[in-house]
Amino acid sequence: MFGKGKSVSEGRGAAPVQQLQRSAVARTEATPESSETISSISSEMTIVGKISCKGVAKIFGRVEGELNASNVLIAEGAQIEGNISAQELIIGGRVKGTIHAVRVKLHSTAVVEGDIFHRSLSIEENARFEGSSRREENPTDTPSSVQMKSPNGGGRGPAAIDDPQQLPPAPTLPRS
Repeated sequence: MFGKGKSVSEGRGAAPVQQLQRSAVARTEATPESSETISSISSEMTIVGKISCKGVAKIFGRVEGELNASNVLIAEGAQIEGNISAQELIIGGRVKGTIHAVRVKLHSTAVVEGDIFHRSLSIEENARFEGSSRREENPTDTPSSVQMKSPNGGGRGPAAIDDPQQLPPAPTLPRS
């Protein structure tokens, strides 16, 4: 008799605990550290330019430009056109550009066009990814664009020579 009443009360008490644990997990995934600042771009907002924040960036709208943050959540329906650099990146929307992040997770609704440089990459079923993926130990440590440019402008057109000493010696014509 006591066992039956006890199991019913335990069953009632267990469900709220499980629900609480699930919500804590969901909250932890979106915001790894509750002490961090959370910045949000709403679904009706478009930002053009460079965005840099130290905490969590939640994107529900559209960004055209560079995005740098500690943790980035790109919600379903959000659109990013530009490069992203983050420690942790969760994508549910559309991204067109190069990604540099330690941990990258593509949800089933994600559409990514571009290269992903990462330490850890997770792609759920039905997510779309077109580009290349490269594992790197420190993906957010990228060389500056100035260092990446070649002296001849990346092979586009004639070589640019700023130093006359780089020129080969001029041919000499025989004198008559």
